[in-house]
Amino acid sequence: MNNKTESLKEKLRQALSSTARVISDDLGINTKKNIKNSEKQDLIELENLNSKNDFIKARAETDSKALKRKFSSESIFKKNLPTGSSCKSLYTITEKIRYEKLGSKMLKGIDKNLRDNYIQMINHKRENQIKSKDDVSVIEAFELYMLKNFHKIKLSPLTSKMLDFWEKDFDKSIFEHIEFFEKNLENQNIYSSKFSQILQKMDIFQSEENEKKKDENQEDNQDNRSSDNDEREDEDKKDPEKQDETDTSLDSDYNIDEYKLDEQIVDTESDEQNSEHLIQKKNLKNLNVDYKIFTTQFDEITKAENLENSDEANKLRKTLDQQLIGFQDVITKLANKLQRQLLAKQNRAWEFDLEEGLLDSSKLPRIIMDPYNSLSFKKEKDLDFKDTVVTLLIDNSGSMRGRPITIAAICADILSRTLERCSVKVDILGFTTKNWKGGQSREFWNKNNKPKTPGRLNDLRHIIYKGADTHWRQAKDNLGLMLKEGLLKENIDGEAITWAFNRIKKRKEERKILMVISDGAPVDDSTLSVNSGDFLEKHLKKMVKFIEDKSEIEILAIGIGHDVSRYYKRAIKITDVNELGDVMISQLSSLFDKKAKLH
Repeated sequence: MNNKTESLKEKLRQALSSTARVISDDLGINTKKNIKNSEKQDLIELENLNSKNDFIKARAETDSKALKRKFSSESIFKKNLPTGSSCKSLYTITEKIRYEKLGSKMLKGIDKNLRDNYIQMINHKRENQIKSKDDVSVIEAFELYMLKNFHKIKLSPLTSKMLDFWEKDFDKSIFEHIEFFEKNLENQNIYSSKFSQILQKMDIFQSEENEKKKDENQEDNQDNRSSDNDEREDEDKKDPEKQDETDTSLDSDYNIDEYKLDEQIVDTESDEQNSEHLIQKKNLKNLNVDYKIFTTQFDEITKAENLENSDEANKLRKTLDQQLIGFQDVITKLANKLQRQLLAKQNRAWEFDLEEGLLDSSKLPRIIMDPYNSLSFKKEKDLDFKDTVVTLLIDNSGSMRGRPITIAAICADILSRTLERCSVKVDILGFTTKNWKGGQSREFWNKNNKPKTPGRLNDLRHIIYKGADTHWRQAKDNLGLMLKEGLLKENIDGEAITWAFNRIKKRKEERKILMVISDGAPVDDSTLSVNSGDFLEKHLKKMVKFIEDKSEIEILAIGIGHDVSRYYKRAIKITDVNELGDVMISQLSSLFDKKAKLH
């Protein structure tokens, strides 16, 4: 039966491969396994073919990739790429719709495959307490809008409800241009540059009321600046407690003392260490001069097990274990390589033939044979390998949903076990927000007459999946909770890194490594709608620069699909999420190699 299934899969691979070659006019497309990373874009994936739905998805995705090769120029795509992470995501959707629409016009079979897959996707969306606009991400709604207006896909009742919250915003900027886009589908440059302009002008991340206020502000900036200062002073006089919240430093926002169970606190420090920490605290406070937080009272730092009951956690862990089957062989081989490398550095080394030290028992036969031989002693050499702790800080934002967060959880799981066997402790953390669009923080801001430029305006949720002193077996169910439906929302990277930094800097280990896994720039709609567009990015850059230049902690980052080198000196970008395990392990390997050490 297995042989028959494999035979059918192989026939399907060959059929899809032939189809893809014809559609794309590219004879180089292949379906082979075990190909090099540089060739991975050629791969037609057919690992999970267990139902008719999987078959429909495989056909549609193969057609889509082939159409991209045929109709989409990467240089034109990059030339017209808008600024801002959210705009880039919407822009990518517009280009995908363009080349798929061209394919649908070219061949009826392609049109059928794409439509069947989109209809299947729409019908399989699950309702998850969708009550307001805040419960629907702009990216998800925009994809539905494009499918409805360009592919003419009929939406289900649930997806229609989802789109309803955003449709007026999209229509306002796009609807009158739809005919223009239809006429220019074949001209990628005209099509994409127009969409890029529209997306950058669209202010879909704030209410109509805020838009009006912004227009008024532009008319008379000087008056507003003075009135802003007056209002801020009035607010501070009325509510001194709120002033304390706004001016609170990053260092005090996430006081690690509440979470001593999850880490080893250094109880006694030398005067030198104390003075160094005081300097660091002072520098951290200086970082926050331009970074404001409206309120911290709704923020949450929680252990993962508190997010769900044990039964659901077990189910999610089983789901993760099922996903592990496809990746475990490759990642485990790499992990074992890392383990051998670390253990080799930890092997005990001895100096022999010394006049004092421990008695060298291997030389005793020599003395028995000749009593005039002197006793020989040995002494253990100092090891170069330092006591080490690694923190994995994983972006839990909505854009990580699906395959990226699954593979991040898998890699965290396997790395945790590997490093644990080498006596390297691992802290696994996640960061997101409690709500879309600001949650209770924004409600509190609304009740307080919406002061101008309030700073960060959302409820943070920082998650401890595994503490550094917690054994993997005790925390393994927690790692499955990364797959929890509805958990992934916004990402405020700067404050998350501050929190992780405050945790790891208290550790007693000699060597401290912070690895950040993210898929782009920090994005929080609520915050960015009432502050400058680079408000979160500026803070992230300052925080990372501080850690790199002013602390002993080694920080590196892996960007999934996005280049994060503008934030981190030591950064690597991966285009295929399947590369994550390989890259994480190779980056750690290079850090443990003397030649690649940063310090």
